[in-house]
Amino acid sequence: MGQGSSASDTSLRMLGVVLTDRGSKYAVTGAAVSSRADVDAVLTELKRDRAYAKATHNTWAAMLPNGALKADDGESGAGIVILRMMERAGMQDHVIIVTRWYGGKKLGGDRFRRVQDAVRHYFADQGIDH
Repeated sequence: MGQGSSASDTSLRMLGVVLTDRGSKYAVTGAAVSSRADVDAVLTELKRDRAYAKATHNTWAAMLPNGALKADDGESGAGIVILRMMERAGMQDHVIIVTRWYGGKKLGGDRFRRVQDAVRHYFADQGIDH
């Protein structure tokens, strides 16, 4: 990964694939952000990696100084799962992106558990008690 394209430091913390379930693979990435422009720069930087650009979903949530943002990227309801976990952990000025490569089998409600598991991996990597 290269340098971010915004004024702030968008250095990504990419944990790569942290779990699999019925063929689907989940990765988690995060970065410090302070604006929507920073979030967009982080997403652009992440998608410079062809594997992430071709992923089925890059769901994300961000806690910014002026409020929270989220995007499901086709994984309906997943952005709010990330956002609620960030709120409970008190994580501010940060974006967390959960990437899913669809494995051919529907996960039903388990897809939310896998998103939670991915975010927990990120929290553990950051030393955040969840």
